[in-house]
Amino acid sequence: MEQEGVIKFQLRFFPYPAVHQKNIECLDKWRDILYTYKIIGQDPLRYDGAGFGNVSKRCPPFFQPCGKRSFFITGTQTGLKRQLTTHDYTTVLEYNIKENLIVAEGPVKPSSESLTHGAIYDADTNIRYVFHTHSPEIWKNAKALGIPVTNPDIPYGTVAMANEVKRLFNRTDVAKLKIFSMGGHEDGIISFGRSTREAGDIMLHYYNLSR
Repeated sequence: MEQEGVIKFQLRFFPYPAVHQKNIECLDKWRDILYTYKIIGQDPLRYDGAGFGNVSKRCPPFFQPCGKRSFFITGTQTGLKRQLTTHDYTTVLEYNIKENLIVAEGPVKPSSESLTHGAIYDADTNIRYVFHTHSPEIWKNAKALGIPVTNPDIPYGTVAMANEVKRLFNRTDVAKLKIFSMGGHEDGIISFGRSTREAGDIMLHYYNLSR
């Protein structure tokens, strides 16, 4: 099984003070909710005990071009923490999918899924929040629930996954559903929306349907 939470992109990282609490407050509240549902967190019986799950929020101005749509995101290996602080979030300043590159600044290195988050933000300028959870219930029932699924041969955190996100937006109804399953990433589910409530409610709606 592939190790969870390994950064696969090239990273230009600049140590920088923590983000201001007001910038991630609403994001952090929903992260706590998803942790309570155990779809972000840590399970000693899964993924060799590694933490899982991450959340992000786009930064204004929202007219930034593709590749420079900066966003706040939880840091790598923070999924296992019950509660996060501002020191557990970092800022992705820009990204280049073709070059497999992330440029970030903050007190912690960004999530290994940062490239995928960037691809989602590039797909639709109206998307403001992205939630990546690990729900075995949704993942195993994705096709029955009508959720788009990425190619199972494509691993997480890669250029191929970022390009697969583009394919979903071009060829499926993912923009309408605002959720998809990562076929090649065990239990990986991503939802997104204009608000934390929209992204979170969609995730929990399908979580409840799958049980």
